[in-house]
Amino acid sequence: MGQEIPTSQFTKHDFSAFREHLRSETETLRRYFRENQFICQHNIGGFEVEAWLVDEDAVPLPINEKFLKVLNYSKVVHELSKFNFEINVEPQPLINDALDKFYQELLLTWNRCHEIAGSLDADVMAIGIHPGIIDKELTLEHMSTSQRYRALNEQVMEIRNGLPLTLNIRGKDHLNTVHHNVMLEAATTSFQIHYQIKQQDAVRSYNAAQIISAPLVAVSANSPFLFGCNLWDETRIRLFEQSVDVGMQESKRVTFGHEYVKGSLFSCFEENLEKYAILIPLNDESNSAELKHLRLHNGTIWRWNRPLVGFDREGHIHLRIENRVVPSGPSMIDMVANASLFWGLVHFFASMTEPPEYQIEFPLVRQNFYNAARYGMRSSLHWLDGEQYEVNTLLLDQLLPIAEKGLEQLGISDENRKHYLSVIEQRIRKGQNGAIWQRRWVKKYGKDMRLLSKAYLERQQSGCPVHEWNI
Repeated sequence: MGQEIPTSQFTKHDFSAFREHLRSETETLRRYFRENQFICQHNIGGFEVEAWLVDEDAVPLPINEKFLKVLNYSKVVHELSKFNFEINVEPQPLINDALDKFYQELLLTWNRCHEIAGSLDADVMAIGIHPGIIDKELTLEHMSTSQRYRALNEQVMEIRNGLPLTLNIRGKDHLNTVHHNVMLEAATTSFQIHYQIKQQDAVRSYNAAQIISAPLVAVSANSPFLFGCNLWDETRIRLFEQSVDVGMQESKRVTFGHEYVKGSLFSCFEENLEKYAILIPLNDESNSAELKHLRLHNGTIWRWNRPLVGFDREGHIHLRIENRVVPSGPSMIDMVANASLFWGLVHFFASMTEPPEYQIEFPLVRQNFYNAARYGMRSSLHWLDGEQYEVNTLLLDQLLPIAEKGLEQLGISDENRKHYLSVIEQRIRKGQNGAIWQRRWVKKYGKDMRLLSKAYLERQQSGCPVHEWNI
């Protein structure tokens, strides 16, 4: 969904032509899988950071077009709303001091964004859901000036026969409202972790990503408030699932899935063809080997762990997993630490002699995920040995040592492993992630979301990891 399109208006012929392209390219991809054509000389990581533009009081500011024009940096791009933008880092092999390199690049880009925003009497803010955003600001007037977003909204509402989207989230409070466009999605800003893998490791790695998503979202939760309501620790999960709901239970556009992948990751793309309506039928008659239609269609299906195919500069095809469960923020080092936890855990679990997917049934993995999103660091999870653990105990006693072993197996330096995983360890021992800090602040100072946003921004600008933030 990152590519621009020339129009948001489509005909029946556009849809039928796109379907034929999609069918043909799915068969081409089947052949790529069968012939083992995917290239990956080393496990490669990367990530994207979605963020907010705000004014001096941390109130959302719809100026991304002006901001991006002045910034003029290809790795920082539009997002759905004029309040948001996205940072992309350069992918690199997960070896040696790769984590430091990621952190330095992210920090450099973030500081550059902060400087440019300052020249526009604005600032930048990374958080899962901006606590100060209000429902009436999420309108088409504040949608980014991009045809692809207009098309997405028009097609979702067309499939829904014009019926409004229902937002119904029960947490500490109960939020129940309706919305008339997909701009609710703009309130969900994520930290998306990418992991390029060898074809022979793809199924094991994907299933491992599913299994570890629960502890990952629990320890990184940063989205407890929406429209003034105190909801889930990671409300972004529930919000995103409802923000582009096309009303088809069997083919939710945002989904954790219903079973492990078996045999090949190709099954996900086959499912895309068979179960999911086309939203953006942009036809391209150029080289079908590049799978442009298949990749565009896949970009409109937001699995929480999404398989992707891509091409390098030499035209070689590769496979990667995009993990979407982690929120943006609270600090730059927190985000790199979250990515290191993901990479270490996935690599270790994918390399185990006995696959972990043989040790825990998928319905429990799915239950873990939503339980962790709702209760964060207070959640309890079912685990591989058949026991149930408090998530903090599970992380400290089992998962952090496993993540360090996984990073070591990848080739990450001892210093890098210990430095970034220690951020996670201290977050657990201090009992404070972004969601807990926000709730503690509100408990002390009251439910003023604008003051909370300003206090959050001040601490983010200190550069300190969230476990060091005071109230």
